[in-house]
Amino acid sequence: MLAIERKNEILERLRTEQRVLVSELAVHYGVTEETIRRDLDKLEKEGFATKTYGGAIWGNSTKTDLSYTIRNKTNVEAKHAIAGLISQMVHDGDHLMLDDSSTSLYIAKHLKEKKGLTVLTYSVEIVMELAGVEGWTILSTGGTLRPDSLAFTGHQVANTLSRYHVDKAILSCKGIDLQAGVTDSAEGHALAKQAMIRNAKQVILALDDSKFDKISFVQVAPLEAVQTVVTNKRPEEKWLSHFQTLGLNCVCP
Repeated sequence: MLAIERKNEILERLRTEQRVLVSELAVHYGVTEETIRRDLDKLEKEGFATKTYGGAIWGNSTKTDLSYTIRNKTNVEAKHAIAGLISQMVHDGDHLMLDDSSTSLYIAKHLKEKKGLTVLTYSVEIVMELAGVEGWTILSTGGTLRPDSLAFTGHQVANTLSRYHVDKAILSCKGIDLQAGVTDSAEGHALAKQAMIRNAKQVILALDDSKFDKISFVQVAPLEAVQTVVTNKRPEEKWLSHFQTLGLNCVCP
């Protein structure tokens, strides 16, 4: 097994189990404990994990943005499930806004069979993914390129998004909480997503089950600003009750 494959497997185990032990991982992969510690060092630097005595716990950092290459390889099954559900909600000819999340990239991949879509995004990856789709109109906000995430940032992003009105804004976030609402890791993310929310007839929040009951650094919006939540697993009853109280539609497999 390649080192990157082992690290990605450890990452997925961290995400699902919330903790790992160095000794167990060393036996499982047939490597030294020092090798596992180096893997955990890398995951900690990337914002995924917090090292503890004898192991590590899932990081849940409120301020760290992971590189797009890592985000795109994380929780892939859940993202495909979410993307498949959202593709059923998008109609030929729709005008859409997509944020720069890895979930939105998977959604873009699932939409390619639709006809005549117009997509506005600040994700370079999504622009590249959709560049060859015949009959679509692809718009980019421009801005200052963030190499780590292949996305644009800066005041130009929110300003450009504010000039357009679309049928659906599809966005993700770092976490949702019953009191704090929708949150993300940085002011720039929040400003862009707020512009999307203001200028869409329907706001679709796409997030996997690990984002529930999490609070990140900056509030994007109260949950009342969203019309539909799409996730990969049925949420807990407290969340379903909260969504019902808000009149918010929840879609899951």
